[in-house]
Amino acid sequence: MRISIVIPMLDEAKALPALREVLQALDPAPFEIICVDGGSEDGSAELAEGYSWQVITSARGRGIQINTGVEAAKGDAVLVLHADSYPPVDAMLVINQTLADPKIALASFTPVIRGASKTRWGTTLHNWAKTWYAPLLFRPHLFVQGVRLLFGDHGMFFRRADFLKVGGCDPQARVMEEADLCIAMARLGKVRLVARAIETSDRRIAEWGALKANWIYLKVGFLWAMGARERLERHYPDVR
Repeated sequence: MRISIVIPMLDEAKALPALREVLQALDPAPFEIICVDGGSEDGSAELAEGYSWQVITSARGRGIQINTGVEAAKGDAVLVLHADSYPPVDAMLVINQTLADPKIALASFTPVIRGASKTRWGTTLHNWAKTWYAPLLFRPHLFVQGVRLLFGDHGMFFRRADFLKVGGCDPQARVMEEADLCIAMARLGKVRLVARAIETSDRRIAEWGALKANWIYLKVGFLWAMGARERLERHYPDVR
């Protein structure tokens, strides 16, 4: 299975060098790497082009940027990767093995949130727990069908044809687009959290503090579950 990596990005010049090192070490290598730039002003696009990654432009917003990247991808499967998340070296094998099961429509790795000096075990645990309790509380009929609520820093992956079949992400979504995608992909099969770690940056926790960060995560998730989608991103400020 040919696997494309799609990276929706906006002003990620600080994060891209570390990501490049990780992606260069992947064994086997991905079929292609596509960066979807939403209007960066810090040289992110030029930096990615210098790495020989394909760079395409899009309107700003993770939903429409992911859609644009998947539509441009030529692989059979797609891994959506945030610029500050680092998959395991055998990620392509894990994806192939997971999607070999036709009952699985969407899956992701399990994130471990780390910074330069510490691992954020409390937030890491909460991140794992909410993939279970969020669908149990707000979509119990889907929970019993095997649906788990995945998030962008999990490194979600899926068959490209399945993504296109359900219409992709909400193009208006700037946050929680991955939760909507979980609901949509559940029509085709199971949504799974794979027991393999993906490291993701603690930059939001470092900026906000652990209590504020987890409060923001809870608030945004609750508002999404209650259907309050209008300008949801105002509760989730950018941190770069």
